[in-house]
Amino acid sequence: MTDDQKRPSPDELLRRVEAEELHDRRGRLKIFLGYASGVGKSFRMLDEGRRRKMRGQDVVVGAVQPDTEAEVTRLLDGLEVIPLRRDLGSPCLDVAAIVRRQPEVCLIDGLAYRNPPGGANAERWQDVEQLLNAGVSVITTINLQYVRERQDEVERIRGKRVGDSVPESFLRTADDIEVVDSPPEYCIHRARTGAFGGVDAFTMERQLSGLREIALLLAAEVVEAQLDEYLKRHGIEHTYGAQERVLVCVTPRSNAELMIARGRRQADRFHGDLFVVYFEQDELSPEDRSALDRHLQLARQANAHIEVLRGDDFVRTVLRFGEEHGITQVFVGHSQRTGFLQRFRPNPVERLIAESNGLDVRVFPNAPVRREG
Repeated sequence: MTDDQKRPSPDELLRRVEAEELHDRRGRLKIFLGYASGVGKSFRMLDEGRRRKMRGQDVVVGAVQPDTEAEVTRLLDGLEVIPLRRDLGSPCLDVAAIVRRQPEVCLIDGLAYRNPPGGANAERWQDVEQLLNAGVSVITTINLQYVRERQDEVERIRGKRVGDSVPESFLRTADDIEVVDSPPEYCIHRARTGAFGGVDAFTMERQLSGLREIALLLAAEVVEAQLDEYLKRHGIEHTYGAQERVLVCVTPRSNAELMIARGRRQADRFHGDLFVVYFEQDELSPEDRSALDRHLQLARQANAHIEVLRGDDFVRTVLRFGEEHGITQVFVGHSQRTGFLQRFRPNPVERLIAESNGLDVRVFPNAPVRREG
């Protein structure tokens, strides 16, 4: 390629300058993302506001959750609070007052609120967009179940769905996103009387683990969007190689829909490949054969490479396949083996984890038993 071919055109240079000027004028957006209620998003947001104020930044509070704990409320001491509007029937963010005040940073707790009729914007995330365009930086919070494009997946885990939502495309405009990653024990304690009320501790921990994985993946995708935007503004071309190669092992009883969806998204996230395999078994029942056929149809719809594995030892066969195909992650379901003797010997999943030699093995709960009639 010649120097003339490498040199950007005047139009391209103008687009870069305009993009950089827009980026410089716009306020910065930071999001604290929680994968469940009660992980401590509000505390983290207000604590960061307090620390920024101590460093000399002009910080105001635009909104806090109505039911805040004493520990969180104490962080409001010393912070200027812009009162909510109350002239539209229910409280909402006073965007005009914040713009007039023109702080450096505005703290807005709870991004996923629907505004009452009569306001300029239908939803709070649009209020935040307006503040950012006015040059006000915003630090805000949101729970995973309110991210619009993730709600189906979250509903499959929690069994519940919330009404309000924020489009994922808005989260991808964030300059910084941080997953509030509290220990599972803390989340379980906080969730017993909340969104997970009535669920036993084992099921709750499994659900929290699934939600946490979605949140971490979403945060990673936002970081990649930040990188892409930076490279575009500076005219830097970039290419990706196939870095992640995900292997999903399905059986008639596995939760194939969830495993394949996660595998496809993970492979796409890292511009990699997805493989779906099943172990050849003799004398499958008609029900199991039908379930396996459904799983393989899902794999075909996900554009996965489908393989049949044959061998006397599941673990060794899977590991050999992984080595031959450069697999980096393996998704499997919980072992079905039960009985007294199984308590004293590792099941195939435990062996796979122990012998994986650097492979990332992820274990998924099996699908609920389908009953006819």
